[in-house]
Amino acid sequence: MVKPLTFKGDKKPKKRKRAVNDDDTGREVKAAKPSADTVDVEPEADDSWVSADVPSDISGPVMLVLPTEPPSALACDANGKVFTIVIENIIDGNPSSAEPHDVRQVWVANKIPGTEHFRYLSCDKIGVLSATADAVSPLETWDIISTPSTPGTFQLQTQRDTFVTVRETPNSKKQQYEVRGDETDVTFHTTLRIRMQARFKPRVQKSKEEKALKERVISRRELEEAAGRKLTDEEVKMLRRARKEGDYHEKLLDIKVKSKHDKFG
Repeated sequence: MVKPLTFKGDKKPKKRKRAVNDDDTGREVKAAKPSADTVDVEPEADDSWVSADVPSDISGPVMLVLPTEPPSALACDANGKVFTIVIENIIDGNPSSAEPHDVRQVWVANKIPGTEHFRYLSCDKIGVLSATADAVSPLETWDIISTPSTPGTFQLQTQRDTFVTVRETPNSKKQQYEVRGDETDVTFHTTLRIRMQARFKPRVQKSKEEKALKERVISRRELEEAAGRKLTDEEVKMLRRARKEGDYHEKLLDIKVKSKHDKFG
């Protein structure tokens, strides 16, 4: 589920739901639509932004943080022009803390084939980026590759084996940058960070599920079924405490081993 983007200080939206289909092959990057064309989820969902660690993390709304000074994000306007916007929501210039302050900085990473009417990030044969395509072709298909030398960073590669790169605009009085997709080598200027909403990150979701499981008060019956016998009040308390402290399986094994010794001793 992809929800209308919210920024720091925004009020929580009302509940609205709409389905989004997905598939298992490849990825495309598409421009985020205004809230009327996106999909909502429960307002209590986690809207915080985190860094993607590996390509398999990347899904849903993303922010492509470029290696500029100061850090900027890849953006596009309503006409599909691709450019950079300096990031305002950032702590001490650290790209790992960046969050979007403008919907134009947000893209949606989706598995191919796409099923919604979006505009897709394209790179033409000479390396010019745009976001005007309303269908997916090889020009709108990207490989997201981890940078071996710098964990937590990525290369955005076209199907022609060139990379997205950011270059300082020459002969400009004010420091400006141009983003293209024609770099043939991996360099500092092709190395991106990808920020994403925490609720789409698989490991964050797994951690939350594990935390919720630990916080749920397990019943005596469940504990006794797991142990294979009736438990004393003290054993029930001990196992419940172990679930919170993270050594539940070890304590449960101790009880099972003790039961075998008692039975055959």
